[in-house]
Amino acid sequence: MTPTPGITLENVDGEQVHLVTSGPADGPPLLLSSGLGGAWFDWQPSVDLLEGRCRVYNFDRPGLGLSPLAASPPSLRRDVTILAGLAERAGAPVIVVAHSVAGFHAEALARLHPDLVRGLVLVDPSCESEPHARVRLAALLDPAAKALGAAMGFTRLSKVVGPAGRRLVMRCTSDRGEPVPAETVRSVYGRGTVLGTVLSEEFAYREMAEDLFRLRERRPFPAIPLVVLTALGDPGQSEDERENWRAGHRRLAEMSPYGRQVVLPGTRHMVQLDRPEAVAEAVTAVLDGPAPPTRQTAREES
Repeated sequence: MTPTPGITLENVDGEQVHLVTSGPADGPPLLLSSGLGGAWFDWQPSVDLLEGRCRVYNFDRPGLGLSPLAASPPSLRRDVTILAGLAERAGAPVIVVAHSVAGFHAEALARLHPDLVRGLVLVDPSCESEPHARVRLAALLDPAAKALGAAMGFTRLSKVVGPAGRRLVMRCTSDRGEPVPAETVRSVYGRGTVLGTVLSEEFAYREMAEDLFRLRERRPFPAIPLVVLTALGDPGQSEDERENWRAGHRRLAEMSPYGRQVVLPGTRHMVQLDRPEAVAEAVTAVLDGPAPPTRQTAREES
């Protein structure tokens, strides 16, 4: 069977990831990273606006989307390593566009490997001011989550639970709905592997937040263009919660002297679906920002 052009399985530091590439080969490289439990097609409306100018690299983390089961549990270290490997292959420095929890990974990449990053667009990123993981159990719970996912896949229960869970999440986070046919959604979220991985990422969330908090104390954020998109239209948010979310994102934007926050009052969490033009405008702002240093210069400064 001949592989579809632009769609591959890439081996990155022992993990296999499903990667979709599009756009001109000589365009500035753009690396997209989805939120917790997300899939590559979450970005499709944004990709449609970006691929005319950029070389877009859109991937699924291990166990999610069409990526095979992960070899190791989700962690800040693992996911930064994957981003770094993909950035190298894309032709660093790259612009990283990260949604929700993937904002943790993107920020850590910029702090640990500033020579790989031209700029960041954080799309309604997860934001924890002083996180604490009282008991670090994510690595211990990962096998149980995988086993549960495998059992649901074996019994075919995943084909009911997964798509139903996805529909529930989308009703709360998007006004637009799925950008792909229903059978594509079912084929992804009906996989027991995906359900087990979503649980594993939930277990690891607090630990990743704490690890990023500690990393901020050791490694400075580079002086690169940074745009933070803040969605304030999710239902059920109180005014205090909205203000805290806005303030947290403002602090993220202030990490860089070239940072800025764009507030989207009526937009829900899935900004890349509902407001793809806002994502495209943020990428354009990064492209029009300060020129990236050469790889050699960046390494000397880090």
